[in-house]
Amino acid sequence: MWIADKWQDFKVLDTKDGEKIESWGEYTLRRPDPQVIWMAAEKPDIWKTADAFYHRSKSGGGSWEYRKKLPERWTVSYGNLVFNIKTMGFKHTGLFPEQAVNWDYVAEKIKKSGRDDVKVLNLFAYTGAATISAAAAGAKEVVHVDSSKGMVAWAKENVVSSGLEDKYIRFIVDDVLKFVEREKRRERKYDVIIMDPPSYGRGPGGEVWKLEEELFGLIEKCMEILSDDALCVVVNSYTTGLSASVVSNIMKMTIKRKFGGSVSADEIGLPIEGSDLVLPCGSTGRWEKV
Repeated sequence: MWIADKWQDFKVLDTKDGEKIESWGEYTLRRPDPQVIWMAAEKPDIWKTADAFYHRSKSGGGSWEYRKKLPERWTVSYGNLVFNIKTMGFKHTGLFPEQAVNWDYVAEKIKKSGRDDVKVLNLFAYTGAATISAAAAGAKEVVHVDSSKGMVAWAKENVVSSGLEDKYIRFIVDDVLKFVEREKRRERKYDVIIMDPPSYGRGPGGEVWKLEEELFGLIEKCMEILSDDALCVVVNSYTTGLSASVVSNIMKMTIKRKFGGSVSADEIGLPIEGSDLVLPCGSTGRWEKV
C-alpha cells in the first residue's frame, strides 16, 4: 500500500463503525467512511471532541451538526502547498488527503526529469491539489480540466493561496472525454497525465459518466495525446470493487502495449494516528517510462 504519511496539518485520529474522526488544521471533523467496517475504536474518548459531525440521512445525503462555530473556510498546508477547506454537502471538505502520495510521485518525476518543458494534463481535477503540486514542481504548463465551474473557481483560489499565480496553468470547464478528443484533433501532447475519475457523474452538458463503462476508452483516448517522451500516467479510483489489479490490467493493455515502460498499482491509504492501522482510500495505477 502507498501511504500518505507526510502530513502535518491533517491526521486521521481514529476510526470505528463506519466513521472516522480527523483533524484538519485546528478543527476536528467526524465523517462517515464506508471502508470502516470494524466496530471498536482505538481511542474512545476522542470521539467526544469533534467540532463538526456529519450525519447521514436515511433518505440519502445528510447534514453537518456543528458543536463549535467553524469559519466559512480555513486552510491546511502540505509542505509549501496551501489548500482552502470548508465543510460541504455530502460530507466533503474539498480535499482528499490520501492523494498526497500521487502528488509526491508526480512532483518527483518532474523534478528528476531535469526538463523545463514538461506539460501536465490533470483530468477530473476537482479543487486542483494535483495541479498546484505539479506546477510547484516545475512543470512548464499544467492544464486543469473539470466539469464543475465551482470546483475550478476553488482550484484558482488554491493556486493563489499557494503563491503560484506566476505559473502557467490553464483552467478548463469541460467534459473530460470531449476535451481529450479535441486535444487529439489539435495534435497537442502531454508528458504527464493525471486522472481521478468519479464512479458516476455528469458533464457540464449533462453527459453521463460511469467509470466501469468509460475508463478503458478514456485511457485509450489519452494515449493519443501522450508524448513520445512522456514521464508518467496516474489513474486513481475510489470505486468499490475496482481493485488495483483491474486498474493495472487496463494500463498494461493500453499504455504499456503502445509505449513500453512499466505499470505498478496498489491501494492508497492514510495512517491512523497512534495505531498500526491504515485507512484504505481507493486504488492507484501508475505507468512510467523505464
